[in-house]
Amino acid sequence: MALTPRLPPGLLARLRADLDVVPSPVADRPGLLLRDPLRLADAAVIIPPPLVRALSCFDGLHSRLDLRTVLARLTDRPADVDGLADALIDNLSEAGFLDDEVFRRLRADRLQRFSRETIRAAAFAGGGYPAEGPALERVLDGWLERAGGETSNVGRAAKPVGIAAPHASPSEGVATYRAAYQALGDAPDDCTFVILGTSHYGALDRFGLTRKIFRTPLGEATTDVALVDALAGATAGAFELEDYCHAVEHSIEFQVLFLQKLYGPDVRILPVLCGAFSCGESAGERGPAGVAGGGSHVPLPEQVAAVQDAIGALAELQRRQGDRLRWVLGVDMAHMGPRYGDARAVRAGQGEMNEVAARDHARLDRIAAGDATGFWELTHARGADDLKWCGSSPLYTFLRVVPGVKGRVLHYDQWNIDDSSVVSFAALEFGT
Repeated sequence: MALTPRLPPGLLARLRADLDVVPSPVADRPGLLLRDPLRLADAAVIIPPPLVRALSCFDGLHSRLDLRTVLARLTDRPADVDGLADALIDNLSEAGFLDDEVFRRLRADRLQRFSRETIRAAAFAGGGYPAEGPALERVLDGWLERAGGETSNVGRAAKPVGIAAPHASPSEGVATYRAAYQALGDAPDDCTFVILGTSHYGALDRFGLTRKIFRTPLGEATTDVALVDALAGATAGAFELEDYCHAVEHSIEFQVLFLQKLYGPDVRILPVLCGAFSCGESAGERGPAGVAGGGSHVPLPEQVAAVQDAIGALAELQRRQGDRLRWVLGVDMAHMGPRYGDARAVRAGQGEMNEVAARDHARLDRIAAGDATGFWELTHARGADDLKWCGSSPLYTFLRVVPGVKGRVLHYDQWNIDDSSVVSFAALEFGT
């Protein structure tokens, strides 16, 4: 969410690159639906089919005259072109969808308000799960109900450390969530659950913290402010405090629900959002000998100074707190199909998704072995991650932070998030 440079006079503002752009769900209003997943802007706008191509003019390189020319070709009402151009520009700007002064003011106001709040309100109550406490209790009872008897103790580590669970919709990943949270087991009375969640909206190489209480329909989970402050004070620039992405991120919120159900509504947490890793080699980057780049042909995340510092601070926290911490990772894995930029439609458990499952399991084997370098090399063996795992940064961070950790895969599944695209996820338990 970094500020972008002002455009030269006369050019149209850019359409924001972080918008959701999906087919209109309204039968009598076809076209493209634009909405803001960051909820900086509350409006949603449907662009009718004749005007969709005109959106290409909002790239920071075209002028209002260019837009008029395109609209004249797209419509059969040349006399209305000026009005259409003005209406399109005004509607997009007023909705907060252009990277212009209107949006900059809107963003500054939202971020300032979030920084002043003491409560992180539930963002998905009434959507991803029931908004009323009693109804949510009943649903969680069903999600956590034991199926097929107790999870086997065979292969379990003597000293539990934590779990990895999905962050997909719990209703669609019930068996996987269940397997993960059944394995979490007892926790000491003074335990803090460190939740490493995928940051879907944060900047590369950024770790986001917040001091806010997490409120859900079950109650208020307490954020361990002392540990937040310890991390924020340990390094310069490795963590972003009161990161606005917490306000709209589901990867931590869903974990809080299960923790509250199992350990009480006032369970103590340390929520940490992990942005994707760039692994670049630009000025100011560094890597410890034998870790970042130590013989690896794939650049490792610690080559970025901020990532190295953040992992170091979390590792020091683990060394100091020891058994007082339990780690919960909110992670999904492969994202395949047209929804995620692929050409072909896919179905869970069919065709090429069987190959994806085999590749997922190869990565899970490296994770279970505690092999951070091997996991990262396998993930990037073909360059950019073509499976598009969105949980790689929390998983890699955890493997570096807890030395000697070993894991066990408890459950694996694939889910058709729509008719042509699939998300995969797994449940793991970790111990030493």
